[in-house]
Amino acid sequence: MRSVCAAIGAVLVLIAAPAAAAQQPTSAPAPGQTKSPTQAPTTPPPVAGQATPAQPAAPAQAPLPRTFTAPVGLLFNTVRADRVEDFERAMGYLQAALAASTNERVRAQAASWRIFKATEGAPGGAVLYVFLLDPTVVGADYSLGRILADAYPDQAKLQEIWKLYSGSVTGGSLLNLTPVKPAPAASTKPAAPAADTTEKP
Repeated sequence: MRSVCAAIGAVLVLIAAPAAAAQQPTSAPAPGQTKSPTQAPTTPPPVAGQATPAQPAAPAQAPLPRTFTAPVGLLFNTVRADRVEDFERAMGYLQAALAASTNERVRAQAASWRIFKATEGAPGGAVLYVFLLDPTVVGADYSLGRILADAYPDQAKLQEIWKLYSGSVTGGSLLNLTPVKPAPAASTKPAAPAADTTEKP
């Protein structure tokens, strides 16, 4: 546990630094959706007096999973200081979803999923929350959207929860941690005692 805490302290500044540039929260996609990058129009602008043909909707892209490849993992979330209450309410819904799940893999995730709030403030006035997964369920998806969607089938309720989360978080990152086994120190044999050269009578 001490090694994990040391790792949190070592990466705290590196992870939280991008929050300094985040003056306004970015809108997060709803569960099961991802943001589409801005693309240049593929058709010329309509001519006055002509009807504009309907364009087919772009297919929805599956969100990227949050998975770990190491036995211990950290998830960092930078949160707006004025939305801390919203974020912690969303975390309450998350913990309830984890506790109520009947999925064996999700229950294994829940057993080692701990949520911490950093005492030190993050740059830009943000608040840093850290998810400690020790041990991780290697290969399991830790995406909040998927877990919440499985637990709350009512779309209105799901959107309410997701709005609390997406409106409070300004950024996040994932870190895989592998325990370090220090190499044993080279053994040195004690020096042999010096020979007694004193003459005996």
